[in-house]
Amino acid sequence: MISTSKRSSGVTAPGPERAVIDIGSNTVRLVIYGGPRRAPMIWLNEKVTARLGRDLAETGRMPDKATDLALGGLARFAAILEDIGVTQVDVVATAAVRDAKNGPEFVEQFRKLGLDVRVLSGEEEARTAAMGVIGAFPQAEGVVADLGGGSLELIAIADGECSHGVSLPLGTLRLPALREQGSAPFRKAIEDELAKAQWAGEQKGPLYLVGGTWRALAKFAMNAQDYPLSDPHAYTLSPKEADHFAKQAAQMSAEELAAIPGVSSSRAAGLADACAMLRPLIATLKPQALVFSSWGLREGLLHSQLDPLERAKDPLLSGVEHFTRPRGVTPTQATLIAGWTAATARGGVNEDERLRMAATMLALAAAQIEPNMRLVHCTDWALHKRWLGLDHRGRALIAAALRGACGKPEPTALLKELASSEDLRRAAGWGLAIRLCRRLGAGSRLSLLTSKLTREDDMLTLWIDPAREQLRSGSVESDLKALARWLDLEWRME
Repeated sequence: MISTSKRSSGVTAPGPERAVIDIGSNTVRLVIYGGPRRAPMIWLNEKVTARLGRDLAETGRMPDKATDLALGGLARFAAILEDIGVTQVDVVATAAVRDAKNGPEFVEQFRKLGLDVRVLSGEEEARTAAMGVIGAFPQAEGVVADLGGGSLELIAIADGECSHGVSLPLGTLRLPALREQGSAPFRKAIEDELAKAQWAGEQKGPLYLVGGTWRALAKFAMNAQDYPLSDPHAYTLSPKEADHFAKQAAQMSAEELAAIPGVSSSRAAGLADACAMLRPLIATLKPQALVFSSWGLREGLLHSQLDPLERAKDPLLSGVEHFTRPRGVTPTQATLIAGWTAATARGGVNEDERLRMAATMLALAAAQIEPNMRLVHCTDWALHKRWLGLDHRGRALIAAALRGACGKPEPTALLKELASSEDLRRAAGWGLAIRLCRRLGAGSRLSLLTSKLTREDDMLTLWIDPAREQLRSGSVESDLKALARWLDLEWRME
């Protein structure tokens, strides 16, 4: 039998070590994780679209064909886990199994496969999804809306905690029957359910949208906006924009929606109904913004098992460290360089210091790439790789810094869509300073300890220990001059 475990010691898993099986109302999914515990990376992601909850509104039961399909997929998942030796497995079931008359029978059949399953209550499901959002957005404050096939969970989050969890029977498999009654009765049915969560309208902050159907809406909106990024995680819409796109999508057929890049046919089937439900949700809650989260229930299970010290770590820096360490970068080296270049980092906000540290690690890793490939690769790292604890402005700043480190500080039109010119110029200066540091002595510890970069009034000064005068060169002077010019400063070398 495969055992389950709550062990959370250690920082980084060398390979696939943890897994979550999520038995949902629409899909049954296996996700295997590796990498750092604070920022786990997906090693394998497989699903079976069983649609266990499709008949709940009419019969109160999961169809036999659906349970057979789900159990067949689960047997395969159990075999895979056994084959690759993953023993830390969490198995959870949500609305369909929770609400169906034949739910206990299904659970008993599943346990014969050698895995145990925990059927989450509606409140537990809401809290677990909220922990996923908290893990991905450490400073998040607002309301989480987790949409699945059988239910919609709403829960408040603030200060790393969650409260007021409620589960409403508004999943994508239940909405078609409600919508068939007509637009006015549909809206009233939604508003009646939302009345059970009156606290949500009083909660400050954004509405965090969790679930594959919401991500399909993000793809719909990103395509309509010709948005420069591809990852919907941390994509943000104003309430007015979200209502506009939801109104459009709600009037389209599944075939039309499935033709949009990034919207799968399985998600397109429920997207119009979900968007019709989102409009009264926005009108009732009046959120400050809508933020899409790729982290939800499964990641919330992992995050809730971390000890307090591990949970308090910065997910961006944990993820970047894991990514750059095999590329020859150590946190100690990056910290020394970030300290050496600090004189160029004036202005901005405190949040930017963690971005500068992440950019430093990535710039050092990019230095190992062939020069003709370096700029393209490191820009892709910044803009398109999945990072946690990073909004799209932050992606643009890191990309600008990496361009500066490659000697190309001028921002592209794409970056200007994501951040202000002032922010991009400052971030490009970080990169030029990193470039100067590496030029001086390849970023070695000794070169850092025997030199100093200072900024006073309108003068940028590079001091080199007289005993290390041999580090001075024409190329060092050229990079110092380029940095000073970028910062609108005079320069000198002592």
